[in-house]
Amino acid sequence: MPVPNDLLSAGEASGKNWNIAQLQSEIDSALTSFLASNCDAIKAIGSELEPVAQSLTAFTLDSGKRFRPLLANLGYLATGKTLASNAIATLSSLELVHVCALIHDDVMDQSDSRRGAPTIHRIFEAIHRDEKLQGSAALYGEASAILLGDLALVWAAKMSHTSGIDVSELGPFHAIFDEMQSELMAGQFLDIHEQALGTQSVERSLKVARYKSAKYSIERPLHAGVALALHDDLPRATELSAHFSAFGLPLGEAFQLRDDVLGVYGESEATGKPVGDDLREGKRTVLIALAHKYANPAQKELLDSLVGNPDLNSHQIEQLQHAIDDSGALQEVENLIARMTEESLSALHSAPIERSAAKLLEQMAIRATQRKS
Repeated sequence: MPVPNDLLSAGEASGKNWNIAQLQSEIDSALTSFLASNCDAIKAIGSELEPVAQSLTAFTLDSGKRFRPLLANLGYLATGKTLASNAIATLSSLELVHVCALIHDDVMDQSDSRRGAPTIHRIFEAIHRDEKLQGSAALYGEASAILLGDLALVWAAKMSHTSGIDVSELGPFHAIFDEMQSELMAGQFLDIHEQALGTQSVERSLKVARYKSAKYSIERPLHAGVALALHDDLPRATELSAHFSAFGLPLGEAFQLRDDVLGVYGESEATGKPVGDDLREGKRTVLIALAHKYANPAQKELLDSLVGNPDLNSHQIEQLQHAIDDSGALQEVENLIARMTEESLSALHSAPIERSAAKLLEQMAIRATQRKS
């Protein structure tokens, strides 16, 4: 369960006695408590909702890195304010926005697996078949997943409203919270639209990366933590948020670029998704755009003929991996990740924030850009 207020010392408030694992444990506890009570409420509506409660709880709690609530809590700690259990619960609500995005993303991409388990729409598709229900199993699965994603988004707002923090203190946080959701949805649309256009533009792919991932994964969570901690000191909140934009935007773009690399080269045991999934889906990432830019005629022909084929076999994926690597695109993306990470850390080191929290943020930056999953 969340740490009681009287167990959070001044040292912990400044981040001196916190570590990432402890923060993640508190976030998990807050999510577990919220989901338990709210799942009980929807199960009381009818037994048909039992799979909804079970699936959403498992999807949220069984895995996940908690990047967004971790960064939000670190943004809070960076102000030097005491981090109490009700603030942790409020900031943990960002994980449910992420859950919504993942469930809907899997429907849009028609993905079969996420985090090493079947995606939500595939789970409900299987339920439809097992129970011999009428109509299309595929449509039932997709409709169920859309509704579960919607429920996660509704519950994200509810979790922040019912955390125990006075409503008068939540205004600045909710302003960031709302903007983050709008930017996320805009980024998701840019992603599917870019794929439909079939362009190979590095600039356009970077824009997608900024709105689909950089702002919502890094920058806005940090802003949310600052806004909650400094709800009564908006000039300082504005100043710190500007520093966190300088830190968070390049880091968030590097985070998405690492995701792009893992989508092509990541091992399924680590990523929880099939090897080369982005190649099958035809994702218009910076990596693929650079590969087209630098490819020789033979490499370009291979990319044009295979990227976006949903039936790629392991040999074809290996061919594409070699072509992308040999074109120089992979190394260029690694160089971009390194430069963006350096820019981000430079901004962090000059920011007027609590230094022990800054050390934890530096750890998060390394996690975000050097991860294997």
